[in-house]
Amino acid sequence: MWQKILVPLDGSDLAELALPYAQELAAAFNSEVALLYVSEPAEEEHRHMHQLYMEKVAGQMKKHIKKVSPLVISGKPAKEIVSYTKKNDVGLIIMASHGRSGIIPWATGGIASKVIDVTGVPVLLIKATKPWRRAKKEKHLLSRILLPLDGSEAGEAVIPYIKGLKAKLGAEVILLEVVPAGRHIRTVGGLDHILYPEQQVEAFKAEAREYLNKVARRLQKSKGEVKVEIRVGDIAREIMKFAEENDVSLIAISSHGHSGMTKWVFGSTAQKVIQTSNIPVLAVRAAPGVA
Repeated sequence: MWQKILVPLDGSDLAELALPYAQELAAAFNSEVALLYVSEPAEEEHRHMHQLYMEKVAGQMKKHIKKVSPLVISGKPAKEIVSYTKKNDVGLIIMASHGRSGIIPWATGGIASKVIDVTGVPVLLIKATKPWRRAKKEKHLLSRILLPLDGSEAGEAVIPYIKGLKAKLGAEVILLEVVPAGRHIRTVGGLDHILYPEQQVEAFKAEAREYLNKVARRLQKSKGEVKVEIRVGDIAREIMKFAEENDVSLIAISSHGHSGMTKWVFGSTAQKVIQTSNIPVLAVRAAPGVA
């Protein structure tokens, strides 16, 4: 599934949080790992030190996986990461949400944010705000995957990758759909939130469960358990609440970058999850034109 995995590094401990995940997935999928350091123009005099650092990291990874290549190039990090991905048939980018800049709001223009917005390949974002460690009882770092869905075809863009993770890691997959409790309408006084009648909410829940059960049957052909969960309320808030309360090790969600889709899974909800989650997030771009 992922023949080549790219891990951008910048010499910081925070950026290196991506390495254990790259090691686990490369071992599972027999992938080549490319370690990439982008040396900005102001750092050019330190390029040799950067190369030594990358070779050291590659050497440590080769104790566990065979195919690791370190590379140092010059330029602007986000631009060069995306460019390398396009030119070298990269199937997955694994990167930390913060690097040398420390723990600041990366979504305000950070490198990880720019890469997710532009690249067309899946990005596994490891949050430096709260490193997620494998529990003693778990065999893998990615042992319990939360997959929020909204019933749309585009929202299912991530499913093929979840199938692969489930098959290779035996991960438990939890399918979650959040039914809204009401809707916002514009009134003379501004924006009001109108609650749906209980009967209508129950109808939404029944429809969601039927849909999730269909998806579950598609995923149950490989090892690993599949569960279905329905929640009612604010979609982004309920996704995050469920993930944190149920020891989820990965949230997998479809994303659209700036293509202008309107389904929740492509808009503010996906953005909120990607920005605020302390749990690793796998963001997958839906194909253009898929609704």
